[in-house]
Amino acid sequence: MNELYFLEEKYEQRIPEAPQLQSEWTQSAFRFFAVITLMMGVWYIHYRWYYSLNTEALWFAIPLAFAETMMFVGTILVVINFWRINDTQKQEPPHTMADVNEELYREFYTDRRIKIDIYIPVFNEAPELVRESIRAAKQVNKLDSWDVEVCLLDDSRNDEMTKMAEAEGIRQITREGKKGRKAGAITNAMDITGGDFIVIIDSDTRLFEGILLNTMGYFRDDSVAWVQTPQWFCDITEGVPLDVKWKAKAGRVGEIGANIVQKLFGRIETDKDIFANDPKMFFDVIQRRRNNYNASFCCGATSIHRADALRMVATQRWIERINDAEDRKSAVDDLDVEYIAYHASEDIYTSLLVHAYKGKKYKSILHPDVESKMLSPLDLLTWSTQRFRYAGGTIDLVKREFGRFFRSGLSLGQKLMYFSTFWSYTGAIWLTILLFSPIIYMFTDIAPVESYSMEFFVHLVPFLFFNQIALMIATWGIESNRGAKFFVAISPIVLRAFWDVLRNRPINFVVTSKVVGQGNFLPLVKYQLIIIGLYIAAILYATALLLLDEREFLTGYSVNLMWSAYNMLALWAIVKAALYKFEG
Repeated sequence: MNELYFLEEKYEQRIPEAPQLQSEWTQSAFRFFAVITLMMGVWYIHYRWYYSLNTEALWFAIPLAFAETMMFVGTILVVINFWRINDTQKQEPPHTMADVNEELYREFYTDRRIKIDIYIPVFNEAPELVRESIRAAKQVNKLDSWDVEVCLLDDSRNDEMTKMAEAEGIRQITREGKKGRKAGAITNAMDITGGDFIVIIDSDTRLFEGILLNTMGYFRDDSVAWVQTPQWFCDITEGVPLDVKWKAKAGRVGEIGANIVQKLFGRIETDKDIFANDPKMFFDVIQRRRNNYNASFCCGATSIHRADALRMVATQRWIERINDAEDRKSAVDDLDVEYIAYHASEDIYTSLLVHAYKGKKYKSILHPDVESKMLSPLDLLTWSTQRFRYAGGTIDLVKREFGRFFRSGLSLGQKLMYFSTFWSYTGAIWLTILLFSPIIYMFTDIAPVESYSMEFFVHLVPFLFFNQIALMIATWGIESNRGAKFFVAISPIVLRAFWDVLRNRPINFVVTSKVVGQGNFLPLVKYQLIIIGLYIAAILYATALLLLDEREFLTGYSVNLMWSAYNMLALWAIVKAALYKFEG
């Protein structure tokens, strides 16, 4: 395939959507329905534990009620996260270092120019891909009082990369070894270039010209440690109309069938964002609302950092690690001052350390506007590897730093938001129970509830209804259904990450491939296929018994049939992704 496919006109013409607009009235409406959701949720969970458990099958009833309770904890955290949009007011970009320092020191920085380093860490990427990122970085607008330098942090030791860097006229920084991978390369470069601010981008990140003029103003507040801008992928798969898709597979008959379906349900597009790569939900809803708690964390690429903040926090952490070491002399020789934490999730780990720093209450900002374009993983192997690293890195981070949730440093809001990120991954555990519950019922005719009575639905339906209303308002204008399906579908990946962390297996930093892989990726979804197969077998078995009058309760069968259908659709989303072949 063409490695520079993203330069084709159909990709180059795409522009990112504007940030979500939500009035104070809309946010108040969300808070109103969210409070009702929590009230209904407490009412439902209380009913589940005290009145609805099937006492004759507690082995089944208790795990399901426990899973529902844990999922409701996640709902509480989501409500807290989504409570309010509190964007930081934009300011004019600073002219000199006096504009970005504490008032006490400003006289020492009068007329001192601002040095901004744009770092592009690379490891075995294609030089021509990186060249496009370099050229975009060189076009970034700046003030006359800024010194902006583009630096290639090259751990690949590739002669072709060196030639390309020389041709583009930028500094190439190499080092002996690859300690700390991306974080180590940045730490090493900071000691060499000495910038006041650093911009971190990936090898496939093409910055927009206005990124610095639009973000540097935040640093007029001397407590702002970093600004994260939303990531936007210019190559997300477009949807194919259902009639076009079915016609290609079944000719005129398929087209007629698709038209009938669309008359019933409206226009349908298939394969749109087939990997659920669109990050708008994450950046524009989740991260943006964490500004309210000063808890928006760094996501690596397209972030701008105050170098002094990274140095101060890292130096204190280095001293603490030396003091805690049994052999301090060896520790001094072995431990680096990690300006960016050496970890598979180096970005969120560094964010946690900076937020928890007691020497100064540093702030983070999620800038709402997209200021760059990137490439998304477009084959399931690359996508799965990336998601496994995200999950494993976050789980390992919480395991290492769990004590911080009980110490001073982080505010209550920050603790809740970091914990919420971890808790979202525990959903894979509870979802496993929820996935297998309908299968168990269909095969055994044993219900986890005392009965699927009207009383049960009176408690359940209001909670589900108000929950959906609240989420609909919070995410208005943003596609969230596909992400919800993948939340279910990636459970096996997250469970494997949990298992590796529990066994103390290292979660390594793996560079996300920028080349679309080709081949058969169905082995990557074998567990999802097995579960779908179990659903089909269970439904056929239960249906046969119902038709033979071997089962009495149609309500329980109907509820679990609908539940099974939703779960199968969610699991099938990742199976379709495994079958997808990108033709760029």
